[in-house]
Amino acid sequence: MPLFGKTRRAGQETQQETSAPTEDVSAQEYSLKLSYSAKSSESVRLRGGPDWAERLHGMLAGFIGPEFESEMVEPLPVEMGGATPFIARLPGSALWLQYHHARSPITRHTLVVFDMVDAVDLIYETLVCGLLDGELDTMGYPEYNAIVGGVASHWDEITGDLIVRAVVGWGGKGTRGDTDRNAARILGGLFNNIVGDNQAVGSVTVDRPVAVYGQGGPVCAHCGFNSGHERALYCPKCGMRMRG
Repeated sequence: MPLFGKTRRAGQETQQETSAPTEDVSAQEYSLKLSYSAKSSESVRLRGGPDWAERLHGMLAGFIGPEFESEMVEPLPVEMGGATPFIARLPGSALWLQYHHARSPITRHTLVVFDMVDAVDLIYETLVCGLLDGELDTMGYPEYNAIVGGVASHWDEITGDLIVRAVVGWGGKGTRGDTDRNAARILGGLFNNIVGDNQAVGSVTVDRPVAVYGQGGPVCAHCGFNSGHERALYCPKCGMRMRG
């Protein structure tokens, strides 16, 4: 319809003005902002032992409610080195879903958060994680401001000691509020639990080991895990010595 139209009434020509459109209207706005964050402590060297898995779970004591449990995510097998939680990266995303489909929504969310910010490398690290603070949505996944995580560890391939650090993360859509402050508090508590282990030797600065997949490596006689690294002396999965 034109802004100004001519109409004829009773033989007379008149000009009728219509209202012009305006940009000042009441509108509802929609947006999606995704943000992921994580914090990690320094590493602590612990002497291994047959109860190492129970000790790692125990380090989350006081931070996981009685209605939840911590879950252990062990290093990926060699054939899963390309697995990724990002749906656009096929076939890695299909491998990731197939491998982790039986895990709890909390653990899957934790793995996505840590993968987004490269806080944990599951090629060689073992992660013991759970919901540390916050609420779940109706699907059982942590809310955007919920804090997840626990402890990440790997075996020193030279000494056979267990190298452990605390790691927490959060993220998704929405406003964070004081999540960062709460995460720092929880990280400090987890680190104190690690240092308080009766087999703790002391803090240590270590670089990430480099797993060289595709070049072979010793296979653990205890659990059958392929280290994928020719120099590996201890199994990345169970910690047993792989060579005499």
